[in-house]
Amino acid sequence: MKLQHYLGGLEGLGPVSTETRVFVETWETRIFGIHTAMMALSSQLPLPATPSVFSTIWTWADLRKGAESLNPFDYFKFRYYEKWLGGISGYFIENGYITAEELDQLTEQYYRDPSIALPSAGEKAIDDRVLQYLVEGDSPKRDVTVNFAFEVGDEVLIRNVPSVEHTRLPGFLRGKSGTIETVYDGAFTYLCDTGRDGIGAPMPVYCVRFDPDHLWPGNAEPNFTIYADLYSHYIEAPEAAVAVKAA
Repeated sequence: MKLQHYLGGLEGLGPVSTETRVFVETWETRIFGIHTAMMALSSQLPLPATPSVFSTIWTWADLRKGAESLNPFDYFKFRYYEKWLGGISGYFIENGYITAEELDQLTEQYYRDPSIALPSAGEKAIDDRVLQYLVEGDSPKRDVTVNFAFEVGDEVLIRNVPSVEHTRLPGFLRGKSGTIETVYDGAFTYLCDTGRDGIGAPMPVYCVRFDPDHLWPGNAEPNFTIYADLYSHYIEAPEAAVAVKAA
């Protein structure tokens, strides 16, 4: 979630899309299906074994990192599922399932003759695993003991954590103050370790309330409030930030 992926408060970026259809083109359903199958085959849930050669871990975070690695100008140019396709293709190349040259050759074949038959359906065991995964889902909640540093009503400051590949912290909240609205029960993990960004292991999650006038002084609409669910690593007490600056 770098600059081009969370643009709250920025103006002059052109018309806003109001498209409400989940899938606009037929091929988009296939991209969604590939992603879902990869998720199901990666899942650590007790699901049926399959003969699939897919042996690595694919998560929502991998999909997001793939899209977010695009040049910002390309990101704005491509459609939603085109970004997905870029992330998925890059993952398959990086993990040795196909080479960039092989992918280019296949792409050219379909450009020359779009009527070429697509690969046939896979094994029933794989289909069954994907369907069971869709039914049961997967939860980020973990049954571990954690310490809750804040409670409802506490004033907090949002840290400006370093992010390289991926972050779950919107840019317009960094360095801003808010109020704890909800303390969610339990601990929640993220789909992968984000390194210096600081999330991955199970930790508390808080709903924080923000005043739009504080986020965008003199440029906020009246009579509304911003809420954000944030991992505890992104939140600190105001005095902690003062102590760091003093040091």
